[in-house]
Amino acid sequence: MSRKYKFGEKEGAYFISFATVYWIDVFTRVDYFDTIIESLNFCRKNKGMEIYGYCIMPSHIHLIFRSTYGDPSGLIRDFKGFTSRKMLKMIQENPQESRKEWLLWMFDKAGKKNSNVKHRQFWQQNNNPIEIWSLKVFEQKLNYIHNNPLESGFVTDSIDWKYCSARNYGNDDQTVLEIDLN
Repeated sequence: MSRKYKFGEKEGAYFISFATVYWIDVFTRVDYFDTIIESLNFCRKNKGMEIYGYCIMPSHIHLIFRSTYGDPSGLIRDFKGFTSRKMLKMIQENPQESRKEWLLWMFDKAGKKNSNVKHRQFWQQNNNPIEIWSLKVFEQKLNYIHNNPLESGFVTDSIDWKYCSARNYGNDDQTVLEIDLN
């Protein structure tokens, strides 16, 4: 069975999750989280991404999104490609990054195992998109996303995780990313 899942309905909304290679906890610094937020915001404003839910965890991201241009696969490919290059550069150039050598070594190791990668690999390739075809599925996936930091033990209330759309749905004015609530 192919590990490459496909986006079926090009205009549909999808739940996807993607992780760093080896599930490395990369997003441990505010600058790294902010890079992902800025990239998602750019995609919202310039690439036709509608975001209905998100959660950025130390090693992975969950999204419920839709491509208004009918190219969800291309949108995620471009997002992951850009953030991969940006994150690798940030890690390499960060004098405060105490794990720099180990992180770059791990990304090198992952890249050597993948014939599609020229140098270093940051993200795992699979996304496993799940189409949101009903309100029930949407609510189930959104609850999963919002409970992720709670289940991981990072917070006692989902709204307390700064990088999660639970804040948007909870009408918290301290959100880091605007979402599409329509």
